Amino acid sequence: MATDPLFIIAAIAALAVLAILAAGVLGFARGGEFNRKNGNRLMRWRIAAQFAAVVLILAFVYFRGQGG
Repeated sequence: MATDPLFIIAAIAALAVLAILAAGVLGFARGGEFNRKNGNRLMRWRIAAQFAAVVLILAFVYFRGQGG
């Protein structure tokens, strides 16, 4: 499983979601100019990355169930 390229891509996508979420939460916690300037943009990026990660995870589950 860990050598499956689709699994690796899905794991990287999930880690990207985590990184974007952490940046957004930390920016929100600190407040200030960074949050005003980038807060909404980071959350939009998180939603897009989360959608991509879910699609990749579902593709991995589907193809793994097919035996391929």
